[in-house]
Amino acid sequence: MDLEVRHLRALCAIADTGSLHRAARQLGVAQPSLSTQLRRIEHELGGALFLRARSGCRPTPLGRLVLSRARPLVAEMRSLVSEARAAAAGGPQLRVGSTASRALSGWLRRLRGHGQDPTLHMSVSPNVLLRMVADGQLDVAFVHEVEGSPLRIPPELRTRVLMDREPQFVSLPADHPAAAKSEVDLRDLAGDRWMIDPSVDGEWDAVQRMFRAVGVSPHVLHGDYHTATALVATGEVVTVCQPTRPSGPETAVRRLHGDPIGVRLLLTARTETDLEGVFPALEDAYRECAQQAPAYREWLEHDGERPPVPALP
Repeated sequence: MDLEVRHLRALCAIADTGSLHRAARQLGVAQPSLSTQLRRIEHELGGALFLRARSGCRPTPLGRLVLSRARPLVAEMRSLVSEARAAAAGGPQLRVGSTASRALSGWLRRLRGHGQDPTLHMSVSPNVLLRMVADGQLDVAFVHEVEGSPLRIPPELRTRVLMDREPQFVSLPADHPAAAKSEVDLRDLAGDRWMIDPSVDGEWDAVQRMFRAVGVSPHVLHGDYHTATALVATGEVVTVCQPTRPSGPETAVRRLHGDPIGVRLLLTARTETDLEGVFPALEDAYRECAQQAPAYREWLEHDGERPPVPALP
């Protein structure tokens, strides 16, 4: 078996995410297929590259050696492909990475309106996106940092804070008894099924801390947030959500009493110039989303003890 770039990309994904499950999701392959591929690579190289444990995968000394050579090769190949595509399209492109955000569409629309030509790379892992910016695979990345789970920000990156602490709200069925209130006590949801995406960096740990703090232990299902949104609408689950999500006919977005869970929103790039060229458009897009989400707009207008945010019009 001769090692190929796809094999090196797989090793980098496992190291960056710290999990075969998350790496498989990032690469768009089945986890059993990735596990088989890793065993073949390790057989070819003559030793284990990762230590597998319940807490995830950590590189062995041999793994660190291989990764130190693999990362530059993978980065160079991605840069080559990106530059070739940009040249074929007739001009440079702005390579944007992002975790999920309702501000994203407005941001991209504003960038195009300013004459920029953004491409988009989505990931549930902000740490993966940060590494891609550091490696030159992305120009900027808009990421969130879950409270209590610091991101691994490469020291060479520059950052700009959009929100120092964005509270996370709860999405529940519109006919749920708690939906009659503008602010929901977590204890009122202790008997509900929750759906949480454990592949999002730091998310599951933060939710567990939130439950422990008020002494509840609800039944938790694991799944992605697209699925969770659909199940909330049918009354199957409740879930944490971004405060910029508006309520709908079948769902209600409400503030959690005491704002027990929050995230920091960051824009990262390799230079201050890269940040200055795109940050104002992101501020405007975020402000627009906040204005369109009544529960969050009320939170911003009336909770004066929170960190300052871009002023609403």
